[in-house]
Amino acid sequence: MMATGDELRPVADSFDQEAAAALVARQAVYRTMTGEESIDVLRSLDRMLIKLVARFGDYRHNDPSTFRLPKQFQLYPQFMYHLRRSQYMQTFGESPDESCYYRDMLLKETTGNSLLMIQPALLQYTVEVPEAAAVLLEMDSMRQNVVLLYDSFFHVLIWHGEVIAKWRDARYQDKPEYANVKLLLETPIEDAEQIINERYPVPKFIICDQGDETGQERIIKNRVIPSTQAITSNLGADYNNEDVTLKVFTNQLYRLAIQSNS
Repeated sequence: MMATGDELRPVADSFDQEAAAALVARQAVYRTMTGEESIDVLRSLDRMLIKLVARFGDYRHNDPSTFRLPKQFQLYPQFMYHLRRSQYMQTFGESPDESCYYRDMLLKETTGNSLLMIQPALLQYTVEVPEAAAVLLEMDSMRQNVVLLYDSFFHVLIWHGEVIAKWRDARYQDKPEYANVKLLLETPIEDAEQIINERYPVPKFIICDQGDETGQERIIKNRVIPSTQAITSNLGADYNNEDVTLKVFTNQLYRLAIQSNS
């Protein structure tokens, strides 16, 4: 017999979505390491996610636009979205040794570090606000007039937008009247050094620019979420945008959750 809403309330109130995401990711990785095909693991993750949101979501009958999750569950679908797109489930372009290393580290690290591997952090710096500010891990955050600090646990990368790179190359940071540009360029490096000094194993440190010809920019491009604007225009033509957007993913999830309870 299915539990009622009142019976599920203590479960919902005590749900730790970060710990749950890390645990599910480790289970998924372990299954791939013991011979199960990644596509079968992904299907299992999808079924589990649909059942979870269907059980704890609140909505009007046959109206996905009204679907709401309790605050304890709101980030969990996002974690699963990033897990599906990560190197743990998508191993194309990686050697077997690389895949084994990444998966082995996920099984050993703390919950916080595991979440960083699943969903990298992205920090933004601007001339107006040179201090780090968290932004969404999506294509729209990669703007010409910002500096980004990308942290995926294994890589710490500083990315300069096209305008910032031109200022740097023109040596604006060496002119007293452009002290704000100097601060903008130095602050991300200081933050990156702090991350690197406190982490083991030491992550690979990379500095690149928008449109970088060395190929290092692909590290951040491969993990940003495609935006609806980029998909419907040519803005994202050189970005990895084969996946659906997070919004499309969650809308489809809510629709399937409602159908499963019909």
